[in-house]
Amino acid sequence: MRTIPIPVDVTKLHITCAKAAKPRLVNKDTGEIKRDKDGNTMYEVTLLIEDDFNRMELVKVSITPEPPISAGDEVIPVGLVGYVWQQGDRWGISYRAQSFVPAGATRTGADL
Repeated sequence: MRTIPIPVDVTKLHITCAKAAKPRLVNKDTGEIKRDKDGNTMYEVTLLIEDDFNRMELVKVSITPEPPISAGDEVIPVGLVGYVWQQGDRWGISYRAQSFVPAGATRTGADL
């Protein structure tokens, strides 16, 4: 399966950091840390995403480098994309962001 990044429009979403960044693991048994193509440590941030209909979902987002955000911070993911993945009969969507900015920051189409 070819992975094509799918841009996510975050302009109508309310996003809160639910769990601060932690290194993403390749293997929980060995503790091996996942790295990007440049060898940088990949971090995983858990976000609580709420839409205009008050539907909420917890989403894990990968990012490099470690973002300076904490649980409870309202944020806007910059450059958020989703990737469809499949392993055998299982499939899902993984997410990656370029960075996070505080939700109170000025939003422009070029920044998001």
